[in-house]
Amino acid sequence: MAELITVARPYAEAVFRLAKQESKLGPWSEALANLAVIAKNQTAEDVVANPKYSAQQVQQLLVSLLGGNVGPEVQNFIAVVLENRRFTALPQIAEVFESLKAAEEGEVTAEIASAFPLSAAQLGELTATLSAELKRRVDAAVTVAPELIGGVTVKVGDLVIDASVRGKLTALATSLKS
Repeated sequence: MAELITVARPYAEAVFRLAKQESKLGPWSEALANLAVIAKNQTAEDVVANPKYSAQQVQQLLVSLLGGNVGPEVQNFIAVVLENRRFTALPQIAEVFESLKAAEEGEVTAEIASAFPLSAAQLGELTATLSAELKRRVDAAVTVAPELIGGVTVKVGDLVIDASVRGKLTALATSLKS
């Protein structure tokens, strides 16, 4: 999986620069999201991999699946992706693009794992604290992870905050062993 992200990043960054330059972040976001959904479809993957179809035929098919009214930039992007055999990387390209777009708009996604379901007030307080600390608007994706015993873990990009009982017990065990 890490390999696809490595392949996807330059494509996403190039598309992001183009979209930002032309003030078309929204349309590009929508096009990439739709292409990602198409790329996850096994039938589409089979058609792209089938040598019976030329790259131009596949490109026309993808453009028609997008609704047909896409700009020349999107069509060129599809052509480049197909030419370089990066069709399977489209979901990762869309993901990296969305993270770049969110950063540009001053927004970040925090993956919050909690030992117990969080109330709306608790989640609001946590996101407000994170927003103040990170100086960005925080969009929270919350999951319940009973193995934490208590507390929460928060992941925002490379930043990990472990405020769980399991984390504290692990740290205590490590300090006792050394």
